[in-house]
Amino acid sequence: MLKITFASVTLPSQHALILTVGEKQKLGEQGAKLDRKLGGVLKRAMAANHFEGKKDQTLVVVAPAKSRLTRLVLVGIGDPAKADAAAMESAGGAALAALGNKDTQATFLVDAFKGQNGAEAAAHAALGARLRSYRFDKYRTKLKPEQKPHLKTLTIASVDAAKARQAYAPLDKIADGVFLTRDLVSEPANTLTPETFAKACVELKSLGVKVEVLDERQMKRLGMGSLLGVAQGSLNPPRLVSMEWLGAEDEKPVVFVGKGVTFDSGGLSLKPAEGMEKMKYDMAGAGAVIGAMKALAGRKAKAHVVGIVGLVENMPSGNAQRPGDVVTSMSGQTIEVLNTDAEGRLVLADALWYAQENFEPRCVVDLATLTGAITIALGHEYAGIFSNNDALNDQLLSAGKNVAEPLWRFPLGDAYDKQLDSPIADMKNIGSRGQAGSITAAQFLQRFIKKGVAWAHLDIAGMAWLDSAKTTCPKGASAYGVRLLDQFVREVAESK
Repeated sequence: MLKITFASVTLPSQHALILTVGEKQKLGEQGAKLDRKLGGVLKRAMAANHFEGKKDQTLVVVAPAKSRLTRLVLVGIGDPAKADAAAMESAGGAALAALGNKDTQATFLVDAFKGQNGAEAAAHAALGARLRSYRFDKYRTKLKPEQKPHLKTLTIASVDAAKARQAYAPLDKIADGVFLTRDLVSEPANTLTPETFAKACVELKSLGVKVEVLDERQMKRLGMGSLLGVAQGSLNPPRLVSMEWLGAEDEKPVVFVGKGVTFDSGGLSLKPAEGMEKMKYDMAGAGAVIGAMKALAGRKAKAHVVGIVGLVENMPSGNAQRPGDVVTSMSGQTIEVLNTDAEGRLVLADALWYAQENFEPRCVVDLATLTGAITIALGHEYAGIFSNNDALNDQLLSAGKNVAEPLWRFPLGDAYDKQLDSPIADMKNIGSRGQAGSITAAQFLQRFIKKGVAWAHLDIAGMAWLDSAKTTCPKGASAYGVRLLDQFVREVAESK
């Protein structure tokens, strides 16, 4: 794991150096000093390579003259006065990616620019670098030396190292939560079952989180026929886990609910073989919830937060749920299951009801890789948000924007809801074929929200896994939602 330390501004005599540069090739105080020391090499290199200092633009100078540096990485931050926390995180990730895999040590000089809070800028650049450093090499036994990570220590040089270190401390705990989620989402389904996911939740007890695990027998007693119907085709038994962080007394909790389908074959409504391996990450909603709970507990958030995850495996077998079956949910409402591949909403139906029955929520936010339709609509740039409460919707939009995990609102309405009416049960689990699939899925979930409860549903299907790297995340599991939920708690529940 990459070790990040903080130090006062010094120009290293060896190893690698990263330097922030403003737009129009603007060097800060330390950058200008370094350029003079190196005989103007920075300005010449920028001019020769058309490096303008635009946001996330990078330039690598190998073994610059008049120094013992192995390489010098310039990273653009655009207009320094507009380089907010998200921009500095992006710069940190871009710089680490540009550094490559050659050096064991590097110094990241986050230069001082007018209009910037130097300590905050340094802290968020450090976070971006740490987030980009993530690797999942657990099952790789034949990595060549050049394929293994070489960078062991990244020193963040700041004009106010003490304040930067202090600002980074809670961000480091958030990164821990992100990495837990990425680890879980990356795990293959033969090792991450509902039971092993539940054990990962139990480990949060060491941080002071109260954890309760319900097994199949207990869920049957509670009448969770909707969730159990999904699980009945698998040899791996289901679990439902509640995690409670009591960081503030006498407050109604913010409740997060996550879909945790550890593998989704589609059940008897079998998915196509091509791409089915990706269905190991159909538990990314639950992954985001456990990661957020770890982040909140790790940084000792002053808020009352509950995380609930419904954990199942959706498999075809002689005991699997059949299209046309009718199940009774914990709420007492009956559901005609027309498509066993529309299973996530069945899991969430009982998890949402359980959350409202056992906690008096201030609000409920669920996350799920729920529909392919959301990816068709938004691609891999936004997650979809559906809400019955404008204030909650706006709060989540704000939180997502501030941590670069953006949301786009979709409508809800009676016309969509009517598509779910069933001739033999209270509802069916899919709407009309080819019509507003993400919206009708959200309408289904809304039927399990009690009157007066502020609720939002986040469909993160297009954001949970990256087929190409972004500045703060390598290819693979993104842990989308962890930082959004943490920021939401920070802005809404801790902002007193």
